[in-house]
Order: sequence, then structure tokens, then C-alpha cells
Amino acid sequence: MFFSICKQYRHVAALFSVLLLGACVTTTETVFTEKASPEKALERRVELARNYVGERDWENAKRNLKLAYEIDPNNAEVHEAFALVYQSTGEFELAEESFKTAIRLDKDFSRARNNYAAFLYSQERYEEAEKQLEVVSRDTLYEGRPRAFVNLGLCRQKLFDAQGAEEAFLRALSMDRTNRIALLEVAEIRFDAGDLENAGKYYDTYRSVVRRQSARGLWLGIRLARETGDRNAEGSYVLALSNMYPDSAEYQSYQRIKQSD
Repeated sequence: MFFSICKQYRHVAALFSVLLLGACVTTTETVFTEKASPEKALERRVELARNYVGERDWENAKRNLKLAYEIDPNNAEVHEAFALVYQSTGEFELAEESFKTAIRLDKDFSRARNNYAAFLYSQERYEEAEKQLEVVSRDTLYEGRPRAFVNLGLCRQKLFDAQGAEEAFLRALSMDRTNRIALLEVAEIRFDAGDLENAGKYYDTYRSVVRRQSARGLWLGIRLARETGDRNAEGSYVLALSNMYPDSAEYQSYQRIKQSD
């Protein structure tokens, strides 16, 4: 899970699912022999680049991707990996060019589309991101499809489409009932709609699947408790919010409504 931008919803920007290529592992480059097949050499170079991405070693990631490109300049995974490196190093024009090339070379490359959508989201280009995610969400064989629906919901929230956002989050939950992002977002949408019963149900499920609530989760819990008159729950959530997130915007919001009581 996912991709840091935001104004009204800065909390969700960090949650936007970017499927990065690598993990933080130790990278060891083995010797490439002339006898190795081009396909194997390409696969190994991309694998090395992925590992370097996980280690945030951009120069070595680029070096291996350049070697992979020399083997096959029309490999979509190579261009997607380049795009993620360029995005991470702030070379946004090159990142977008690489994302577009990867998708042009393989129009069914859903991971690349999802990552391109995350890039567009980070640039606050929400309508373009939504269009990419609508394509991704139709790929029934894509293993990241639940995350794609979550991302689609986040985009629609930025476009002030609460109904469309809720539909996307519910689709995500139909495939992954414990998705914490979707659960909290649906709880918020139901709360804003005045549907306290269902807001409470989704919120309770959210609480059951997270080890530590976010500031936003606790703030929703406080508002739900105030609406339902549950002073014990309100006090518990306020204490947690003040202890864990004393400098958060959510705690400041609580202080403002407390002053107005």
C-alpha cells in the first residue's frame, strides 16, 4: 500500500497505493557471462534495479536499467522501473514519459497504470488519475485490484464525488473485507451523510483490524461518541488522541469544538 501530497485529505495521500518494485534487501551483483541468454540477462538487470530501488540507491538502479534497456528497449517493465526512479528523484517529466511508454508498450500492464495513477495523484491531476484507475479496476486478473479500487475512491474524494468514492471503497471491501483505508473512508462518508448506525459499524470494523488508530480514526471515534452520547468512549478516544497525536490537526479540531461547548 498505494504514494505525500494533500490539503483537505493529506492523510490519504500517504496511503495512496504505489506498488514499488523493490524491498529493502542487500543487493549483490553477480557476474554476467556472455553465454547468458538476453532474456535472462534482462531479467537479472531488472531484478537488480528493483533491489536498488528498495534500497533507495537511485544511481545503481539507473545503471542496471540502462543495461536492461540496451538488451530490450521495448520492455515495459524497464520503462516502469525507470519511471519510479525518476519520480523518486524529482525528475517528473522523465517519470511521466517513462510511465506513458510502459503503458504504450503493454496496454494491459495494470501495475504500471496504477503507479502512473499514483504519480498523477501526487501531481494533483485527479481526473487523469481517475481515468487510469478505471481501466485498472476493470482488470479482473490483476492481483492489486482491491488497492486499485481504494485508489479510485481516494481520487473521487478529491473530485468531490462522495457517491462514486463510496462505491469504489465498497468494491474494495467486497474483495478485501479488512482493508483499513476503505473501512475508515466509508465510515467517514456515512458519518457525513448522517447515517450514524452504518458509520459506527464500519468504524468498529476499522478499529478491529488496526493495531493503532490514526489521528483521523480517533477523531471520527470522538465525533461518533459525541453524537451517540457515549461519554466513556469519547473520553477514551480524546485521551488517546492527545497522547499519541498532540500536534495533529485532528486534536486541534477537538480543542476548538470543546471550547465551543
